[in-house]
Amino acid sequence: MTSYEQPIAQAGAQATPVAVAKRPKKKGKPFENWWRHLIAIAAVGVALLPVIYIRSAAFNQNAALNATDVNPWPTHWTLHNFGLVLHGSKAASEQTFASIHYVRWFINSVIIALCTALLTVLLGALAAYAFSRFRFKGRRMGMLFLLLIQMFPQPLAIAAIYLIVLRAGDTVHQIGLNTLVGLMLVYLGGALGVNTWLLKGFFDTIPAELDESARVDGATAGQIFWGVVLPLAAPVLTVVGLFSFIATINEYLIASVLLQTKDNWTLPLGLRGFIDQQYGQHWGPFAAGVLLAAIPAIILWQFLQRYVVAGLTQGSVKG
Repeated sequence: MTSYEQPIAQAGAQATPVAVAKRPKKKGKPFENWWRHLIAIAAVGVALLPVIYIRSAAFNQNAALNATDVNPWPTHWTLHNFGLVLHGSKAASEQTFASIHYVRWFINSVIIALCTALLTVLLGALAAYAFSRFRFKGRRMGMLFLLLIQMFPQPLAIAAIYLIVLRAGDTVHQIGLNTLVGLMLVYLGGALGVNTWLLKGFFDTIPAELDESARVDGATAGQIFWGVVLPLAAPVLTVVGLFSFIATINEYLIASVLLQTKDNWTLPLGLRGFIDQQYGQHWGPFAAGVLLAAIPAIILWQFLQRYVVAGLTQGSVKG
């Protein structure tokens, strides 16, 4: 060992490790974040209040809903309102319910909502895949146009939609006014814009190397889309389909313009008839019909809820 290495070795031998002092953990004070819990409880209460009163009115013996009848817990439980909605009544005091078509309205709404949701998912996925994977002339302007049309309020297009459907019905009667197919096509045109953007954001997170690997193995473009991309995009497809179903089954404005006969009405149009003459006159049957109308959306949500969180979060950030 040389003369200049000996002091360094002695210093290294005498050195002792320095203990790193650990910071004491801060103990949370009791009720430190009480205001956050208070806000959360208040928000939940505000959200549940309409549901509680609708449930109360549906099972309340009194069909009207006056200021003196508002009670979150009915004193006299009854299923009479559900019977009026489903079967009607021939009583003289209840002639309004003699010709109820609730079951027909229910079927119309479910058919339109299911078909619209499925076609929205299919057409939106095709458009989003093209915008995400291919580079073609007009791609940027096409996506910008889809974004711009979402900025205009829906009532602005009512007159134009009515005239388009009216003229289309002169040529093809199956898609004209007072047809379920024509209403469904209108819903499809309004839903593709924002859903295409949501689907494209998710497709961008799927590595393009998977497409190239499948192409090397001899897969066609259709096989790549159906066999590789769509299974990986199942969460966002579920979200788009669920939201489209709920929005369609609750839509009132466009349906009130295009559907003209009672047999072709949807649930929002039919239920509006319970309270259109005098506010609160038949609120009990109206509330019962609303509860029954929520059953399809609840069932669909129970089957698809595990995909919702993944579909909403994975499509927001490109990875």
